[in-house]
Amino acid sequence: MNSKTAMIFAAGLGTRLRPLTLNKPKAMVEVNGIPLLERAILKLKKDNFRRLIINIHHFGHQILDFLQEKNNFGIEIIISDEREQILETGGGLLKAMPLLGDNPFLVYNVDIITNNNLEQLYNFRLQTDGLATLAVRKRATSRYLLFDENNVLSGWKNIKTNKVIFLNDSNRLQQWAFSGIHVIDPKIFEYMPSDLSKFSIIDTYLTAGKNEKIIAFPHDEDYWWDVGKPEKLQEAAEFLTKKS
Repeated sequence: MNSKTAMIFAAGLGTRLRPLTLNKPKAMVEVNGIPLLERAILKLKKDNFRRLIINIHHFGHQILDFLQEKNNFGIEIIISDEREQILETGGGLLKAMPLLGDNPFLVYNVDIITNNNLEQLYNFRLQTDGLATLAVRKRATSRYLLFDENNVLSGWKNIKTNKVIFLNDSNRLQQWAFSGIHVIDPKIFEYMPSDLSKFSIIDTYLTAGKNEKIIAFPHDEDYWWDVGKPEKLQEAAEFLTKKS
């Protein structure tokens, strides 16, 4: 288990960050002069993930050139190429299945900036019998994951549409916002479609959650930014400047 594997979702179009992403992938957008992809790689490397899978799509060649220029940051990096078709989070994971190995792996959205201890999150997953462990926070969002009193996934809620999905009869549910970081057992692929297509990993969790434990890992004490929007990009840049 020395060489823990992680996957960075870096294939997104970054439409919310336009015009910054009109000529570059979201992963190459900079915060205080450092590309998001570099921040993600260095964070994972610091937390002892030395084997990374990175998916690419929008301006994917720029990511390939960047990694070559940086000599893969001295770790093993494997590309999952989605340049022909972007597959979203579930489809992207399914395409990368042959690269991910037989042990639990961590998944990290490239537009997340956090000091969450990823190794601690990974070890927490190893100590539980769940199919996946999801980093979650108490924050305002339009969609929430619902967990029971044992922090087991029990539903999903869309605030804007009022749509709610319940996975069991528990009536003591608490809502948490997903942080875009999770540790997953390869058994997850048994719950995915057999053909490669676009779908969300959340859909898979809501299917698998009827039979498997998907467990929350609250981390409200950490700093955390989803910089997928220009205003959040600016907020994170200002926060990191003050912090340094």
